[in-house]
Amino acid sequence: MTQTTTPKKKLFLRSWGCQMNVYDSHRMADVLAPLGYAPVDAPEAADMVILNTCHIREKATEKLFSELGRLRVMKEARRAGGQDMLLAVAGCVAQAEGAEITARAPYVDLVLGPQSYHKLPELVARISRAAGSVVDTEFPTEEKFDHLPEASAPQGVTAFLTIQEGCDKFCAFCVVPYTRGAEYSRAPEAVLAEARRLVAQGAREITLLGQNVNAYHGADAAGAEWGLARLLEALAAIPGLLRLRYTTSHPRDMDEALIAAHRDIPAVMPFLHLPIQSGSDRVLAAMNRGHTADDYLRLVDRLREARPDLALSTDIIAGHPGETEADHQATLRLIERVGFAQAFSFKYSPRPGTPADGAAGHVDEATKDRRLQEIQSLLRAQQAAFNASKAGQMVDVLFTGPGRHPGQLSGRTPWLQPVHAIAGLELVGTVQPLRIRAGHPNSLAGELVSPPPNQEQHAA
Repeated sequence: MTQTTTPKKKLFLRSWGCQMNVYDSHRMADVLAPLGYAPVDAPEAADMVILNTCHIREKATEKLFSELGRLRVMKEARRAGGQDMLLAVAGCVAQAEGAEITARAPYVDLVLGPQSYHKLPELVARISRAAGSVVDTEFPTEEKFDHLPEASAPQGVTAFLTIQEGCDKFCAFCVVPYTRGAEYSRAPEAVLAEARRLVAQGAREITLLGQNVNAYHGADAAGAEWGLARLLEALAAIPGLLRLRYTTSHPRDMDEALIAAHRDIPAVMPFLHLPIQSGSDRVLAAMNRGHTADDYLRLVDRLREARPDLALSTDIIAGHPGETEADHQATLRLIERVGFAQAFSFKYSPRPGTPADGAAGHVDEATKDRRLQEIQSLLRAQQAAFNASKAGQMVDVLFTGPGRHPGQLSGRTPWLQPVHAIAGLELVGTVQPLRIRAGHPNSLAGELVSPPPNQEQHAA
């Protein structure tokens, strides 16, 4: 009789920020599993705690140290009871501010950047030999994916897959080139192999991730370079993979082949996150975005010509250094012209070491607050209108899991809208036509209109 070995160590992972951090956290758990670490939902009894940080959000460093203060108390309590808690800080704040972390929080055992988590077993071993904190914030990007284990924990019906890291654009406000390094694209064979594993584990929708994902240029074993459009075409041929998405894109890398992919590949969903950041050419130039507002609008027109039902989301920064009231009004006009289904908007927040941090003309907080409120008011109205427009329509919904109420399932439309409907658990992982009863500001309510058709047509 085979005896199952129960993991003896508990791992708590907390991620902030983008979906790439969520993906990275999954892979850190995969790397640590052979050492006997199993994920838990709370840090109090954990043998190891990893905070996977993001430098994009406002006051990221302050939030990190606040969380570390709470964890220090837990670490000391465990030590008093004869146990230990390894405390690690990973991600972009770790990369950018590793020295400050070890200086302000010497009880942190490990600081590692986004390109080092494949070395976690080695780093954990080094902690046992080190007198102080272990820091690894190098940039061996090409090695990380080569050394990750093939086996990974199932992500569910919807899964994320990193295909590209880093960025060469150097936007004035952004720390990504400094924390994630230069652009690097995984080999298409590796991406396809991981996608097949995800589908075998139950994934029906995969979102491809990258700091600048549409700059993907992976070289295959024969040395041929693939663009994102070719990769999407190959992924769409995987049996059982029903839907494909990708994020985050840069307008300068949206080439004609990728626009055509939205028209020609049914699995590519009609939803695209395409950050604009500002509607003012003057501010876009100060941001070093490399395109104008008119460039963006013409690109949107070409995309919608290729895929008329395409919905767009975007990023907007309010109060970038040097932004005037006229610049702000130009942003509002661009938002009105495009019509976004979703959006992320933020006040400009200085990032040490970036060009914008040292620029003249920083906008006062009250003005940034007011401009952000005006931007968000318009964006909320657009999202609510987009959701309301689906009421009465028949929409294909991918059911992803149980809803909050008994007998309810949650799912996603092709446009990434959450949908709730009364349906049985046997429909999880299938795409079903639903009549949308109502469109709410943040979700939709739907209903099955007939007995589900043969599920073999909708799921692997």
